Amino acid sequence: MVEHPGPGGKVLRREVVRHPGSVVIVPILEGPEGARVVLIRNWRPALEKEVLELPAGTLEQGEEPTACARRELCEETGYEAEAVTLLGRFYTSPGLSDEFMTAFVATGLRHVGQRLEEDEQLTVEPMTVPAALAAVERGELVDAKSMLALLLAERRGMLRAG
Repeated sequence: MVEHPGPGGKVLRREVVRHPGSVVIVPILEGPEGARVVLIRNWRPALEKEVLELPAGTLEQGEEPTACARRELCEETGYEAEAVTLLGRFYTSPGLSDEFMTAFVATGLRHVGQRLEEDEQLTVEPMTVPAALAAVERGELVDAKSMLALLLAERRGMLRAG
């Protein structure tokens, strides 16, 4: 619960979610057929369904965002990255939370095997760049952090169609 002065000096109370920060990663897998974005289908209990999204996760205490991005990428997709490049930073939902998310692009991927946590239910789903962008346009990919990170990566020329 947060209290702050409102118009006329009235004290307003708001419920807020305090968050340690998080990351989202746009993993780009290069291959002979061109670039693919490594997406996941993640079971989201709040929605009671699977959601197509990019790998992401919460910072552990004292953890740097780049280290978190590398850890979450490996845990959720089974890939390690040669390079992790900053894409941007943003508040995820400033009307109810102070969560500040850092977005990265991961390249030079090497498969080492998933390391899912006990409560994670997800599958890896690589897609071509055009297919991933089309999933946004079709409304199949509706996760805001994933949409924003993909579109930022495309706009900055970090995604190649082939």
